[in-house]
Amino acid sequence: MNSLRELNSDTVLRFGPYAFHLNQRLVLEGDQPLRLGGRALDILQVLVEHAGSVVSKENLIAQVWPKTVVEEINLRVHVAALRRALRDGQDGHCYITTIPQRGYSFVASVQTASQGAPIPFESLRKTQHNLPARLTPVTGRDAVVGSLVRQLPVRRFMTLVGPCGIGKTTVALRVAELLLQHYRDGVWLVDLAMIDDPAQVVDHLTRTLGLEVGTTLDALGSWHALLVLDNCEHLLERCRALIETLLISAPRLSILVTSREPLLATGETLLPLPPLVVPPASALRSIDEFMGYSAVQLFVNRARGCQQGFALREQDLKVVREICRRLDGLPLAIELAAAQIDALALVGLQSQLDNCFQLLTQGRRTAVPRHQTLKAALDWSYERLSPQEQTVLQRLAVFKSAFTLDAARGVVSCATLQPASFTSVMDSLVLKSLLSLEQSNGVSRFRFLNTTRSYALEKLEHSGALRTFEMRYAGYISHTPRSSGRQVAL
Repeated sequence: MNSLRELNSDTVLRFGPYAFHLNQRLVLEGDQPLRLGGRALDILQVLVEHAGSVVSKENLIAQVWPKTVVEEINLRVHVAALRRALRDGQDGHCYITTIPQRGYSFVASVQTASQGAPIPFESLRKTQHNLPARLTPVTGRDAVVGSLVRQLPVRRFMTLVGPCGIGKTTVALRVAELLLQHYRDGVWLVDLAMIDDPAQVVDHLTRTLGLEVGTTLDALGSWHALLVLDNCEHLLERCRALIETLLISAPRLSILVTSREPLLATGETLLPLPPLVVPPASALRSIDEFMGYSAVQLFVNRARGCQQGFALREQDLKVVREICRRLDGLPLAIELAAAQIDALALVGLQSQLDNCFQLLTQGRRTAVPRHQTLKAALDWSYERLSPQEQTVLQRLAVFKSAFTLDAARGVVSCATLQPASFTSVMDSLVLKSLLSLEQSNGVSRFRFLNTTRSYALEKLEHSGALRTFEMRYAGYISHTPRSSGRQVAL
């Protein structure tokens, strides 16, 4: 076999029944494209170009993730996906073998060919999309992105849920990028933050898809496409009805939703998006171990973009961990903090953590308005709460740690809310990702993100009631035995 290591992008690599078209980043089995994500394609290209040789895991990771620190598990997940797609090991075919303690080897015979033979039109038709150009790498989301890429074509309707600043849009756009080759009629971002009137949702959708004015949803009946409905939380009922209609009338559509609360629609698969991983105290022993955590990776990557020559030193580890921890592992908050590294340095950033609200107001000029500051993102949620929900959220902010429902009632003491209504409001704040609910030893407790609590405290102070509810909180604690089932904090 000729050397494959200096191939140009017009080359086609053939092995078994497969043809890997490098230029199109496309693997065909006959005339059918395989469903492979971008990372899996990168791994396959490296292995095929080194066919017959062993490629170490370290080398693969360095080539596929050149600017990101990732764990070996990420590599194993993508190799496993490759093997499934290639039906490796079935019917006697073997393509990728694991060499214990060394790495992986592509062991099938590979032939090279020019791009002369035409690829079926349906496989190579120009992919249509309206995705924005991505300016920065996506950090710490390989597992959730990979899960969505694998599941979405099968499940068809999935919703990414989580609080503002958690990175739902970033993850959804990365998934859309990786699925560009899969959908014949392209992938389309439909940003619903741009409209407030439910009656405009269908028109906004059809305009985004480039359809003529007045076109009905029936026109999408034969479409094979992915729709990314971004920011659905303020139009839940209309989006629910729209999606349920589309799933029936357009059986080849897939729909990925981002929302701060579930749509509760038929066929919905929920995927809560967790924060980035903050290192434990035990990771302070070495820079290499510390850099294995996604919250740190994001902070360092963004800091390097803002301050030339920024480098993490051993004496910085404790400060960076505290910054990431106090910012809840929220990507938006970490990015906004890292953007101030040149002006404040690490010590200055740490000193501002007690006044987290200052960090919330720093902006990113290149982002859409609701993502330019964390305050703008929180405003987006807060302004869509009912007056009762706003009042309860403000008053709950006096809790400094997790609290029970009884404790919330005892402190908030909202005379206009009956007990059943109060419980409903609390449940609604959890659904809207403004509170989290956790179980411990059979007891349910609510908890704020630090950034959300800072925002709500500011609102309570502006209302003139901060001192009143701080005193009520102190009084409740002083009269609540620690051993009681009504204990306030852990």
